[in-house]
Amino acid sequence: MIKILVIEDDPAILRLLQRGLTMEGYQVETAVDGESGLKLFQEYQPDLIVLDLMLPGMDGLEVCQRIRQKSKVPILILTARDAVQNRIEGLDAGADDYLVKPFNLEELLARIRALLRRTEHERQPVLRFADVTMDTSTREAYRGERKLNLTKKEFQLLEMFLRHPRQVLSRETLFDRIWGYDFGGESNVLEVYIRYLRQKLEEKGEPRLIHTVRGVGYVMREPES
Repeated sequence: MIKILVIEDDPAILRLLQRGLTMEGYQVETAVDGESGLKLFQEYQPDLIVLDLMLPGMDGLEVCQRIRQKSKVPILILTARDAVQNRIEGLDAGADDYLVKPFNLEELLARIRALLRRTEHERQPVLRFADVTMDTSTREAYRGERKLNLTKKEFQLLEMFLRHPRQVLSRETLFDRIWGYDFGGESNVLEVYIRYLRQKLEEKGEPRLIHTVRGVGYVMREPES
């Protein structure tokens, strides 16, 4: 699933974008200021960013410049500033496209599709950590040379860990990203799927990669020596 980060401080526009992008099948994360937007960018590693220029604290131009120093991720600037000089500043800061408010949602979606087409060949479908390899395009996963026979949820769980190695993922985050809603604190469905996934990863006696962080969640890290 393609991941989009929206950095926008207007609640109404943020709700509109989150709803519209989610209905189009994108996985959406949101931030309401520049600082939290940069933090989410580093943690979330999105495939595209929709960025407002007029943000509290650090403005959108600085956010754009900082992201561009680290990544080639497509950035679509969304702003009420419609002067030509404002557009030039945004593009010079590293943005790939510029859309002025008020905007048409269908046009925004079309521009996002166009930006994603340009960078499709750059998005790596193969994920690797330790001796685990996953091809997200063919939906195949291996532990060394051994193919893993994973269910859909097990595949999604493993993909989450492979996209965030060494990062502790909370139970709430995993519920939200894999199941799309919160089962509640008493549900043990996550623990059950983690157990299934571990059994398949360690079927031939391989060392453990997915570790429990008590009271928080789980983390994928290198085998302990």
